[in-house]
Amino acid sequence: MTDVRPATTADAAGIAALEALAFGPEAWSQELVLVEVTAPLRHALVVGDEPLGWASVQVVGDVADLTRVAVRPDARRRGLARRLLADAWSVAEEAGSDRMLLEVGASNDAAIGLYAAAGFVEIDRRHGYYAGGGTAIVMERRRDGGTS
Repeated sequence: MTDVRPATTADAAGIAALEALAFGPEAWSQELVLVEVTAPLRHALVVGDEPLGWASVQVVGDVADLTRVAVRPDARRRGLARRLLADAWSVAEEAGSDRMLLEVGASNDAAIGLYAAAGFVEIDRRHGYYAGGGTAIVMERRRDGGTS
């Protein structure tokens, strides 16, 4: 298995290519990926040299925001997203966070299942959040297992 590691600026082009495969027109550009990889308070992780997947989390105080998780379509169903999510949680805890928030499209059943299996619970819905009017589900995981 390939290990999860911190992303570097050298990974930006590969992450942007992964983004295009995973998200199509909603993919982040290489410039946005570079910001995520280099900005203060942000922690970007990759799996694989190509990379096969990536995740990014921003930690401010005791709250972490999972800003992205993506796995190349041809590398899915291998547990990579689960590993990236677990490592993102560990990075957030090490940075002082006791809870993590994320938004996920209400129609993305696979991601919702992944997050629920990792201990996230729905705490809110944002109707019309996404381009085209899609609803976002706000999910939270707390160190103590409770919810806000």
